[in-house]
Amino acid sequence: MSRPLRIEYEDAWYHVMNRGRRREEVFTCKQDYKVFVELLQETVEKWNLRVSSYCLMPNHYHLFVQTPDSNISRCMRHIDGVYTQRFNRAHGYDGQLFRGRYKAMLVDASTYMLYLVRYIHRNPQRAGLVENPSQYLWSSHRGYVSNAKKWDWLHKNVVLGKFGKGKTDQIKKYKEFVAHDDKEELLKILESTRWPATLGSKSFIEKIKERFFGDKTVDYVPQSRELAPEINKIKETVCAFYGIDTTVLHGSRRGVWNEPRNMAVYLSRRLRNDSLSLIGSHFNFTKFSSVSSAVDRMDKLISKDSALRKKMLNLINAITKSQEYT
Repeated sequence: MSRPLRIEYEDAWYHVMNRGRRREEVFTCKQDYKVFVELLQETVEKWNLRVSSYCLMPNHYHLFVQTPDSNISRCMRHIDGVYTQRFNRAHGYDGQLFRGRYKAMLVDASTYMLYLVRYIHRNPQRAGLVENPSQYLWSSHRGYVSNAKKWDWLHKNVVLGKFGKGKTDQIKKYKEFVAHDDKEELLKILESTRWPATLGSKSFIEKIKERFFGDKTVDYVPQSRELAPEINKIKETVCAFYGIDTTVLHGSRRGVWNEPRNMAVYLSRRLRNDSLSLIGSHFNFTKFSSVSSAVDRMDKLISKDSALRKKMLNLINAITKSQEYT
């Protein structure tokens, strides 16, 4: 089974979900739910995880969390692993409880924070378990509408702060917001079988690509290809590097070596792993076999020509250059 993509950095936000194997229940009684909530609190204390919202459903859970210490993998290993141990010990079971690795989507909180909190808190209502979120015991919704100190561990103030000043007014506006239906666009994404690696604005996704693509692109993590630079960015960078117009990349004369075009084709294949036919359509090749020949020839030349290899590395660095995320 391929590994999911994990992107970690300080103060990153994630929507996390895991489900029982074969959709079996992972919470079978009141005590199970209490144990998991206590485990969340334990993880907040031990691993500095900020839990902004949660919802525990009979056969799965949802979390919206922030990691000041860039440690989502460590936190979730603790949560899933320790809960499995405690569940098995309590019920006399053995072996795997969850269906596998948790799903974690990196989130642009500036754009999606409120919508994800609403989505998570409305889960029981969408499933027909309750008529409104306030009736469900095992989500953080009640923490949002309460001033009780027992909810101080919940990282909710950053969310409530989006609804103005003053707790009374914040809670009122929060309730009104949660009463509205979820966005269809968001439902389509979150209820699909395969989540994207990132959820956010175009600029957010581009920053993540620039910062992490070079480190995360590996064959056994197919989802890492989602961080690949757009083919237009490859073209623009190659044109700027060689000081040429984009028209040079879209044609060639027989017997004349067109290094910029062949370099752009090679990088499109290497960085994006696009099909030969798709690359051909972007660079006006009439036959995909010609694309294959161009890629193979560049590969051989780069292995022998140190100057050409240096150009390639400089271009890759320019295309996938790291950028400090703010």
